[in-house]
Amino acid sequence: ECPLDLSGAIRGLAAPDRVLVVDCLTLWLSNLMHAARDPDADCVDLIGALRAAPGRVILVSNEVGMGLSPMEALSRAFRDAQGRLNQRIAAAADRVEFVAAGLPLTLKDG
Repeated sequence: ECPLDLSGAIRGLAAPDRVLVVDCLTLWLSNLMHAARDPDADCVDLIGALRAAPGRVILVSNEVGMGLSPMEALSRAFRDAQGRLNQRIAAAADRVEFVAAGLPLTLKDG
């Protein structure tokens, strides 16, 4: 459990013989926004921690931008921040899977 310092947790727990599962980036982003943190800066730090991790790290996230546009400004800001976070993590990742209705679709491999 690390509501805000996900990068620190990864740095402290990652090991060559360990697999870390982060479930989920969406809740982490919500925590960051609730704490009035800068999600973009925290994302840069997270990507640095992921690149330095000696073991495997699996990240789970939600796609929140495929539905209707939210009416509330905060909801729209969250949707946009989640989209940016997903894009940046996907760009840094070796493999990206999109799962819908229990069916995986590989978006990036290697």
